Amino acid sequence: MVVSNTSVTPHSKLGQITGMRLFFVRESSHPLSHIYQAIYWHYREDNVTSVQCFQFKECPMPTIEDGQILVKTLCLSVDPYMRNRLNQQTGTDYMSPLKLDSPIDGGGVGVIVESKSRHFCKGEILESFHWPWQEYAKYAVEGFNSLIVNKVESELVKNHVSLILGVLGIPGLTALLGISEMGHVVEGANQTIVVSGAAGACGSLAGQIARLKGCTNVVGICGTADKCNFLKEELNFDNAINYKEDDVDAKLEEFCPNGIDVYFDNVGGNISNSVIRKMNKDSHIILCGQISMYNTSQPYPPPLDEETEQIREAQNITRERFLVLNYYDLFPKTLAELKELYQEGKLKYQETVSEGLESAPEAFVSMMAGGNIGKQIVHVADP
Repeated sequence: MVVSNTSVTPHSKLGQITGMRLFFVRESSHPLSHIYQAIYWHYREDNVTSVQCFQFKECPMPTIEDGQILVKTLCLSVDPYMRNRLNQQTGTDYMSPLKLDSPIDGGGVGVIVESKSRHFCKGEILESFHWPWQEYAKYAVEGFNSLIVNKVESELVKNHVSLILGVLGIPGLTALLGISEMGHVVEGANQTIVVSGAAGACGSLAGQIARLKGCTNVVGICGTADKCNFLKEELNFDNAINYKEDDVDAKLEEFCPNGIDVYFDNVGGNISNSVIRKMNKDSHIILCGQISMYNTSQPYPPPLDEETEQIREAQNITRERFLVLNYYDLFPKTLAELKELYQEGKLKYQETVSEGLESAPEAFVSMMAGGNIGKQIVHVADP
């Protein structure tokens, strides 16, 4: 799997990741031109996910009927929330677990190659939150099913389709709405924000947005020296903490001398315990994700330990689950703002791109281990 790190400039290779051999099953005797590849969820492992959990299959090219479309996959999104769906129970009421021996699905972008729907035309670019990990897929798009996919109208996105999976998609929406709706950021209030998982798809945007909204001290927590440098040199974070090498408590004391007013939490666990101990009275936690806990069977959001919970209560720190889908009515306005910030160069966006559908399992495992900078994308095909 070739992995590249890219912003709006051409890709620059970071390196290569090699993985274990995956199961490969041929289900069809059709000639090669009439089959496509798909990736299925093969089996569960307790508290871990490896490439061995995935299975490649060759499937016959589907035929479509009236009210259906055939799409070719262009890009797939690889996201931490997907790990919850690989457990027997997701711990949430808005996601269902994946069934064994069923196709993986998540965010994706593709192009229509055949249509028998009067509402969709060949060549149109579509995106969906339920895109299967397949080279081709068919959708029923009449009536209620039309909500499954959305047309990509923006010329900006059509020229860089993966933007709809990142800065102009759910990560961007989560970052901007999380800061705006739950961060209580006040311009001129000299506030400090700490972002965990700060070099990931959402965290890297959240820190920049917090600065634009008025935070004067932006501190990121991540897992490598390269990520720390990226945050400070490319994204203008004031400071960055490498939790694998630094004393997190000591660094928070150094970088946040006036305490912490806002915490954009992507990881949970011990890192969050350290941040909460440093938070000011009446401060706010934006509970975006808990990636350190996704390999466990704990409910979401997981409870704090007793000592940290006592601190939170004594300091009157808000800690409520943030679910971006609850703000669907604000999506159009928020996407317009994200687009403007991105086009004006005020919001920088980075991608780690793996090539080919076959790279998706390794991309997922790598992302869960922190192998990406910015948004992890799987590039499957060109339009």
